[in-house]
Amino acid sequence: MARLLVHNKDVVVRLSWREALVARRKEVRVPLADVQGARVETDWWRTLRGTTARGRWRPGRFCLGTWRHAGGVDLVAVRTPGPVAVVDLLPGRRFARLSVSTADPEGAVQAVRLAAQWASTGRAS
Repeated sequence: MARLLVHNKDVVVRLSWREALVARRKEVRVPLADVQGARVETDWWRTLRGTTARGRWRPGRFCLGTWRHAGGVDLVAVRTPGPVAVVDLLPGRRFARLSVSTADPEGAVQAVRLAAQWASTGRAS
């Protein structure tokens, strides 16, 4: 299962080795300064936008990879059923959104929110 965590000044999505094979990447790093907001979405399918650009999906089981839509590209690592941690990023960045199924989505979202707030106030060094 993928993990969403904060490491130094980055939000990091780490994929399991099986997920990494499908997505063709082991991890994604996004600067905390690029975070616009973070939330938990209880309905996993609401996090999906557009069509798959690279990766795989099996209806009702999982969605993994990148999804292209009018607003940009989303990184998706979602397993069904269950809540999903969603991190919205500022426009014009590499990804528009990170959607990740984690063991503790509430904890991951809270960590991202606190770290982004801390970084935006200039207290992070």
